Amino acid sequence: MPLDPQVQALRERRARSAAPPLYEMTVERARAADLADIRSAAGDPEPVGQVTESTIPGPGGELTLRVYRPVGEGPHPALLYFFGGGWTLGTIDTCDALCRSLTNAVGCTTLSVGYRLAPEHPFPAAVEDCWSTARWVADHAESLGIDPARLAVGGDSAGGNLAAAVTLLGRERSGPALVHQLLVYPNTDYRADTPSRRENSDPLLFNHRSVDWYWGHYLSDVRDGDHPLASPLRAEDLAGLPPATVITAEYDPLRDEGESYAQRLRESGVPVSATRYPGMVHGFFAMSGVLDGGRAAVDQAARELRAAFAPTAADRGHADDLA
Repeated sequence: MPLDPQVQALRERRARSAAPPLYEMTVERARAADLADIRSAAGDPEPVGQVTESTIPGPGGELTLRVYRPVGEGPHPALLYFFGGGWTLGTIDTCDALCRSLTNAVGCTTLSVGYRLAPEHPFPAAVEDCWSTARWVADHAESLGIDPARLAVGGDSAGGNLAAAVTLLGRERSGPALVHQLLVYPNTDYRADTPSRRENSDPLLFNHRSVDWYWGHYLSDVRDGDHPLASPLRAEDLAGLPPATVITAEYDPLRDEGESYAQRLRESGVPVSATRYPGMVHGFFAMSGVLDGGRAAVDQAARELRAAFAPTAADRGHADDLA
């Protein structure tokens, strides 16, 4: 189908602004522009029961951890959410509105971590930070008021890539135990040569040049792109990973590699719910303030997480509705 009318309106506003694509900016300027764009499209941040912020130890120094708690007594299930931004842009403020929405819609504690960014800290710094945080959260579940038996990871774009990598590390390093992975238009293959990667070239939208720009900052050596922690689709074995929700967008250069990862998980015996949102573009999940499709995807993610956090397996639905 054509671009969703709301997406088309967004594209036209960008055309009128005459702002250059992020990949034509310096990293410093792109970071500021990216955060401003996300805030303008995310809608009004929802109030939650409590928000706290602290620092925790990480493999390269202290990391900022923000915790969103729902109303009501715990212990609550928990979602560790990794922000997007191509491993180069983004902060915990990037996913603030999303974390608030998911906290309320799921009834879970949501945590986000300020992992190290490239190019200052290239691969695998972000992966190690995110896995270390997942381990720390599980080890400190009681003081955080969360249930360590109901811990999930998730993220959008590069955050989805990091969530997938954390599940691989969790399997390799015997923990932490995870009940679900929420992967929203994740990068899964550095060397992807797919129709969606080739076809999406519109400079007013996230395109294949954007993808190349981010990978160029993230990898200090292109050979690292073959590592499964950078390209989860290249992992030899995906068996034994937690059930997954994979959300993709029709007009997204990452669409095909995200859907290929969902298929690989399914073939490995991992329960998967995979949904492609027609007419949507990369980034739509964080645009609930201006895109109905973004709100629908957040609602879907919340339903999947509620099911994953339910006390019995019978309550967990993982219907495959890949369009």
